[in-house]
Amino acid sequence: MSVIAAEPVFTRRLTLVPLRAGHADEMAAVLADPDLYLFTGGEPPTPRELRARYQRWIAGSPDPAVTWCNWVIQLDSPPRLAGTIQATISTGDEPVAEVAWIVGTPWQGRGIATEAARALVAWLSKQSVKTVIAHIHPRHQASAAVASAAGLTPTNHWQDGERRWRLTMIP
Repeated sequence: MSVIAAEPVFTRRLTLVPLRAGHADEMAAVLADPDLYLFTGGEPPTPRELRARYQRWIAGSPDPAVTWCNWVIQLDSPPRLAGTIQATISTGDEPVAEVAWIVGTPWQGRGIATEAARALVAWLSKQSVKTVIAHIHPRHQASAAVASAAGLTPTNHWQDGERRWRLTMIP
């Protein structure tokens, strides 16, 4: 399997833009609502904290068998950032991608996360990824709906209080 790197992904209304540290200021405002952390824990990051986090992510995984691909979700009209989406890809004979997304409160309920997740799954299928997984809190119905719309189904596996959702790519 060749090296996988985030690249722009286009949909009808969105562009998944590879993450840059320069996105931190705008994303800090997108991620500022404490309600976004109800299921995941934590609190809204400051622009400085977010910039440091993004720099770590951009530097890449210290494990050579793992690739980190991170994007901001950019609305095309008007152009503005609305969230992030990511894939942690474990390479090997059967590459697996663990995906996650977050959309800012003002943009929720508009199908943005679903459109981004579907686009990410389609992109991953072109990268030779065989399995896509996500871990979702059992009470986070909106995130479960996004996973389902992207083709993932719930499994009986639990990790840290979250249910694993899975999609096996058809060759």
